[in-house]
Amino acid sequence: MAELLRTPLAERHRALGARMAPFGGWLMPIQYEGIVAEHLHTRAAAGLFDLSHMGRLAVTGPEAAALLQRATTNDVERLADGAAQYSLLCNAQGGILEDLLVYRLPELWRLVVNAANRRRVIDQLDRLRDELELKATVRDDTFDQALLGLQGPESEAILGLLGVSAPGSLAYYHARQDAIVLADRALASGGATGMLASAGAALPPIPALLSRTGYTGEDGFELMVAAADVGVVWDRLLADPRVRPVGLGARDTLRLEAGMALYEHELTEEVSPFEAGLSRVVRFEKGDFTGRDALGQLRGVAPARTLVGLGFEVGAVPRAGHRVLLDGDQVGQIASGTFSPTLRRPIATAYVRSAFAEPGAKLQVDARGVLVPARVVSLPFVPHQTRRGRAAAG
Repeated sequence: MAELLRTPLAERHRALGARMAPFGGWLMPIQYEGIVAEHLHTRAAAGLFDLSHMGRLAVTGPEAAALLQRATTNDVERLADGAAQYSLLCNAQGGILEDLLVYRLPELWRLVVNAANRRRVIDQLDRLRDELELKATVRDDTFDQALLGLQGPESEAILGLLGVSAPGSLAYYHARQDAIVLADRALASGGATGMLASAGAALPPIPALLSRTGYTGEDGFELMVAAADVGVVWDRLLADPRVRPVGLGARDTLRLEAGMALYEHELTEEVSPFEAGLSRVVRFEKGDFTGRDALGQLRGVAPARTLVGLGFEVGAVPRAGHRVLLDGDQVGQIASGTFSPTLRRPIATAYVRSAFAEPGAKLQVDARGVLVPARVVSLPFVPHQTRRGRAAAG
């Protein structure tokens, strides 16, 4: 078995008492004070996430856009400089190989991909580039850079105290180069602790790629900084009393409440974008891309199964793989399930036969031999709180 990778913050997680566990080939913090407490604090103030396990790729060269246009389902040419879009990589059969974020930046295209799929994405792009003889380079920046998420209603104000220039002006799904100022700005503003100010007073500003993106449904930001700098940025953010560290456990409950997909749960190579409710990111009009022919045959045809939300009033918490039943017959399977800290009841996503996918349909879930009543509900379970600003392409 390959040795687990570690982010530059691994020792800080241990010092904070995090429970660590493998995830996507990395040793990651699952929780600190507890999943429910971390979840609710993110909804109420601000949660700080180490996302450095996510793959960060750069695509450059005169035909970089052409490569991404042929590789992904969305239309990268719709992106202005500084804009981002959610997209998919599909196989030739139309199954989903990866879901990812694509950023158009002045000097390069930035991709953020799932940790476990990073190598597969690189290989897919390299093969396609060579096949098409395109002048483009794919560079893996995962180990030279780190990625933090600051999510929650206080995130914008907190970044403002760290010298980020007008974070409120950054639109949803947009990014820009900025800097974290480690001087006495926070102390002068009265919004953070003296430790935040004094510890960084002698340090220069730290360059950061700031984006208004996230995986929680809350307003928030993600910051990409050099791996050598991320420790001090993490420390400065945690010095603000409104910020608490959040592990992958609460990240999962937050994303599920927000109705956001997780690869290997809602998305796999056996799932098409139409089954997953992602037809909006499949742009046939842009021209050829991997999987286009297969998806074209599925276009306009009702899928046999559909991803839905399931709501529960009481009962056992459903888990991935549990059967969804109607009158004793299996009509689907749970993709993700958890106890919702916000709603204080179980929630789940499931793939069910499309005939039973309408909101309000009454079903049952076999949760380890216990039949739990369920009702199909619209996603997301909890409304998103993102501040969108001007409309973002994609």
